[in-house]
Amino acid sequence: MTDTTEVDVVVIGLGALGSAAAWACARRGVKVVGLEQFELGHERGASQDHSRIIRLSYHTPGYVRLAKAAYPAWDLLAEDTGEVVVERTGGLDLFPADAAIAIEDYTASMDAEDVPYEVLTGAEVRDRWPVWAGLADDVIAVFQAETGFVAASRAVAAIQRGAVDHGADLRDRSPVTGLRVEDGTVVVTTTTGTVRAAHAVVAADAWTNRVLAPLGAELPLTVLREQVTWFEVDDAARFTAERYPVWIWMDDPSWYGFPAMDGAIKAAQDCGGAPVEPDTRTFDPDPAGEAALGAFLRAQLPGVGAVRSSKTCLYTLTPDRDFVLDRLPKAPEVLVALGAAHSFKFAAWFGLTLAELAIDGVASADQLPFRIDRPALTDPGYEADWLV
Repeated sequence: MTDTTEVDVVVIGLGALGSAAAWACARRGVKVVGLEQFELGHERGASQDHSRIIRLSYHTPGYVRLAKAAYPAWDLLAEDTGEVVVERTGGLDLFPADAAIAIEDYTASMDAEDVPYEVLTGAEVRDRWPVWAGLADDVIAVFQAETGFVAASRAVAAIQRGAVDHGADLRDRSPVTGLRVEDGTVVVTTTTGTVRAAHAVVAADAWTNRVLAPLGAELPLTVLREQVTWFEVDDAARFTAERYPVWIWMDDPSWYGFPAMDGAIKAAQDCGGAPVEPDTRTFDPDPAGEAALGAFLRAQLPGVGAVRSSKTCLYTLTPDRDFVLDRLPKAPEVLVALGAAHSFKFAAWFGLTLAELAIDGVASADQLPFRIDRPALTDPGYEADWLV
């Protein structure tokens, strides 16, 4: 097919962020085409699986403010589609002695934004949640009641249904082969046709630089191959959300985990994988990673057993682990959205903000920390720091 389609907004990449942009633009009545190089709902990137953490506890007041906006954005999706995808379980941020991540950054940020929380000793955590029987006394925990998870695959499917219901044309198996700007119009060529639009949203995650290359733009991104693992437990009833809420180990390595689903618990290491190329990376489990994670879990959580299964995904990281949400300086018709491997919780908010930028020309949220020309993205000597 060589037809040309003319629309208001073309979205490149239909993972969580791109799908949300298509939904948010379409619900405002503009004509939208969304392009995905693989099938919708594919598992090659970063937007699939059962769950992603959503939380108000964050290391800067700015991220706390965004997190406060993320919850009502998901509520809007639920109102629009009938699909409730957020489950609140409460959450523990666990800081061991001499943790690599400062507890003060979190408590000060939540204080600045009037977010309630509790600070607990290791003994108090063991008393309230006995499943953490191995937790040391010198661990300090922050408990925040609004923490929970977003049902990832179900959320993306709901966003895509909502986009289509509002008139968006979502095209899978349509890899982009060219991107240019002609007289203020974005022209996107694909294997299935050409799309001309007033604005483009590039939300291609690990493939971002490939899409942007024809415009002479490149970001200093690192793509890691990560994995999540499900472990058997001795008694799934002990690991339900009421007895075992979402948690993050705030150290290096940084581990995190979720309540039991189908009789197993899910856990992973944040930024624990090796750099890869997205098109050639393997999908095979990493036994060493499984062993390290399993050893940590069994020490802290007696009752954790053997590995049930593991699944891989991609982390696409900026040097400062902050998002990208901005126009290309030399092609302002093109918006770039990148989540730096902690954005799923913000996906609905990203969509609404991208729609504001594409349709209104300005966003109601502060984009300054996420500019594409900030030092972390322009200074070759910027030292990467991915702990958040």
